[in-house]
Amino acid sequence: MNRVVRRAVALAAGTVLFTGAAVTSAAAVPSSRAGLRAALDGAVAVGSPGAFAGVLDADGQWYGHSGVGSLAERGAPRPRGQFRAGSITKTVVATAVLQLVGEGRVRLEDRVQDRLPGLLPYAEPITVRQLLQHTSGIPFTERWDTPAEIDSTRWRHQTPDETIREGTEGKPLSFPPGRGAEYSNTNYAVLGKLVEELTGRSLHSELQRRVLDRAGMRDSYLPYRHPRVDRPAARGYEWLHGPDAAPTDVTDYEMSRFWGSGNLVSTVDDLNRFFRALLAGGLVPAAQAAEMRGTVPSGIAGLEFGLGLMRIPLPPGCAAPEIWGFNGSVPGYHTWTMHSPDARRQVTVVVTANLTSPPAQDAALGAVFAEFCPAGQQVASRPGAAPSR
Repeated sequence: MNRVVRRAVALAAGTVLFTGAAVTSAAAVPSSRAGLRAALDGAVAVGSPGAFAGVLDADGQWYGHSGVGSLAERGAPRPRGQFRAGSITKTVVATAVLQLVGEGRVRLEDRVQDRLPGLLPYAEPITVRQLLQHTSGIPFTERWDTPAEIDSTRWRHQTPDETIREGTEGKPLSFPPGRGAEYSNTNYAVLGKLVEELTGRSLHSELQRRVLDRAGMRDSYLPYRHPRVDRPAARGYEWLHGPDAAPTDVTDYEMSRFWGSGNLVSTVDDLNRFFRALLAGGLVPAAQAAEMRGTVPSGIAGLEFGLGLMRIPLPPGCAAPEIWGFNGSVPGYHTWTMHSPDARRQVTVVVTANLTSPPAQDAALGAVFAEFCPAGQQVASRPGAAPSR
């Protein structure tokens, strides 16, 4: 959980929980899905209006859901529909950057000041690698001071340059570049500008051409200014106006402020498809794929940062020694998409309350562990919270 989430939760002065009956998928599923189904039900029990998941493993493809897709219409979530994937956008951007590295158009050790002169206000040299791995020292910038501001600013347009200025002007580096790790959306706004500078094309079109199309992500898009989720799996909600007010539907949101860091709309199938292609070596050359998996401690126990990837080690007895993927966190949606190193076991989990429902966030991560570890297996290195948006 990042600082803005902590602040939003603290200022919420108590969260009203949705306590409607949990409804799981009626389709017959293997007994190994019991833990995952229970975790989805648990997310609803602690406050998320809905929860859903998509799995691909040796037992085949499976979709599960719990709760409702809309508080107004009360229908079930549609697990194969679209949702805001938040910071999983960063892995898509990182993939494009690593492709450009493989093409010899930029090096990981190139200095941002040389490639994008004048963009950053810092004298200290910051490299492309440090942006990708959140070791640049560029601080995390709060996006909202109160929960109500999540609602009142939802239609505000913000250009990439404005986003970068907001994240850097008057804000010293948190540490000398390369001497620590701090998750920051601004890193990926700068990388988005780098992709545009190197290719001469818009970030949207370049990511579509280089990544989404090549990975077969047919139902994913990068809306930039388009405020709607076209075919929602479920509506996203937050409790933004006090504990006695109804939850706010925040599915429609102008997400330009998260242009290079959290703008992706996707599906569980597309995210599993993307990470299968990436981890199996189908999207970046082998040398760059190995670079992506080089990790540093994130500052959060049990979580490591690669280049656009997150790694969580698992204890003995689980289905894999470690899992790779990313976490997405935006108003109304909290997502974990995690995969075995060879991507033969995959799970993407989404809950539809996020910034004002930390227990639902925890339940989403618990559902991931339910897929990879047998019932009752303790995950000793489980991250307490993920610093994502």
